[in-house]
Amino acid sequence: MSARVSHPEAPRRRRRRPGAGRLLLRQPIGVGALVVLAGVVLAALLSLVWTPYDPMAASSRLWAAPSPAHWFGTDQIGRDIFSRVLAGSRVAVQVAVFSALLAAVVGLAFGALSTLTTRWVREPVAILVDVLIAFPTLLIAMMLAATFGGSLAVVVVAVGIGYGVGASRVLRSEFRIVAGADYVLAAEASGLSRSRILTRHVLPNIAPAFIVQLSLTMALSQLAEAGLSYLGYGAPTSVISWGRMLAEMQDHVTTHPLAAFWPGAAIAVTVLALNLLGDALREATDPTLGTSRSARRRGTESAGALSLGA
Repeated sequence: MSARVSHPEAPRRRRRRPGAGRLLLRQPIGVGALVVLAGVVLAALLSLVWTPYDPMAASSRLWAAPSPAHWFGTDQIGRDIFSRVLAGSRVAVQVAVFSALLAAVVGLAFGALSTLTTRWVREPVAILVDVLIAFPTLLIAMMLAATFGGSLAVVVVAVGIGYGVGASRVLRSEFRIVAGADYVLAAEASGLSRSRILTRHVLPNIAPAFIVQLSLTMALSQLAEAGLSYLGYGAPTSVISWGRMLAEMQDHVTTHPLAAFWPGAAIAVTVLALNLLGDALREATDPTLGTSRSARRRGTESAGALSLGA
């Protein structure tokens, strides 16, 4: 009889965690936020080539109610509100993107300098960050507007610097946690350069917190643009923006509230979508959130089973 050969049990394959994109698409809230933001971007692109009416052209139809001819009605000088909301989406996209890019540069630069450098660099940078945080975004915008005049560039620079410095304090703690991790210490012992460690080990591991800060900056940039335009430090009268539209409606809110509703709703929906997208991206890029949620779910199911058994 031939001896039966016993084969060793094949090792179990570790389940690979799905990519961040797949995890994001599994979240209805994240998908909904992406759809809303994609709609804003498409509206901005569409307004470059087409709007139902000239957004700046006045007409004799003052305060027309919403109708098939004017979907959102008209304003105090007969301009089509839907065309102006459509054109204002361009400014919303520009302010959000450029403010986030500037905030990313400022936040990463100050965050890295305050943790990954020598003591003689870290301490002055920390003091500088504390000093800059003492200046509110509105004050920075007023100082820039007094020097260069009110414009969208003033809004972008003020928001980018103001929220970028605030983000650097959050990123500083993340930098410190990652910089003290075993794999970073092992990389330093193996002789990897600082730049290599930063790009290969540090930045990927602070990405979840960084993404949330960028989404928050993009959301707050919409509110900052509206507030600065209301005070006269934002978009000039020749530029159509949702904040400028609200500023023009400040004397007519009680008599024609629907005309102010449309730009306000556009700002509110965009800000909400950016916040929800940031939360969804955080969950998709941070594996500890999914692990803790699964553990809580298993604990809840076990508790339910025990209570039923009792």
